[in-house]
Amino acid sequence: MRSLAPGRALAVGLLAALLAAPWVVLQAQVTVRIGEDADEAPQADAETVALPAYPKEEDRVAFFVSAASSFDFFVDAKSITIDGSIVRYTLIARSSAGVENVSYEAIRCSSDEYRIYAIGHADRTWAKRTTPWRPIIPTSVQRWRFALLRDYFCPGGAPIQSVDGGIDALKRGRHSLIDQSDRF
Repeated sequence: MRSLAPGRALAVGLLAALLAAPWVVLQAQVTVRIGEDADEAPQADAETVALPAYPKEEDRVAFFVSAASSFDFFVDAKSITIDGSIVRYTLIARSSAGVENVSYEAIRCSSDEYRIYAIGHADRTWAKRTTPWRPIIPTSVQRWRFALLRDYFCPGGAPIQSVDGGIDALKRGRHSLIDQSDRF
């Protein structure tokens, strides 16, 4: 095996360090941004968030995720709340066989993250299951959160201004600030 000349080895090492430097800085910025809770009010802490009433059929608003999805998705209109850059809601995902998954969740618009507070049971009760904040990834299998983030609850990265605005966006198929050509 041939070794590099000392000068060439130094140049290769410097080049590798320069190429890695932006990623190190980017990772540090992402970590700080994700870890910040400055925009989340103290009363909004996961331990003190009150769970909403279990969703009723008449309060569900359907929303579009993808033509490729075999699930129908709904948000319980009565559960939507806005707290700073955080929008909380009850999500209902119904399979083509009629099986439902229900969860009480939040999206943090300022950092494109979500958190689950509780999971619904068949007996219409909640089981608290608070998760840490996690990034919403556009290419994820779980595209419904990306749809809620981008098209309904955080248009342009900012939270909806009112619960009625969120309900209207769900009913219309997108927030009024989102251009139809921006969807994919």
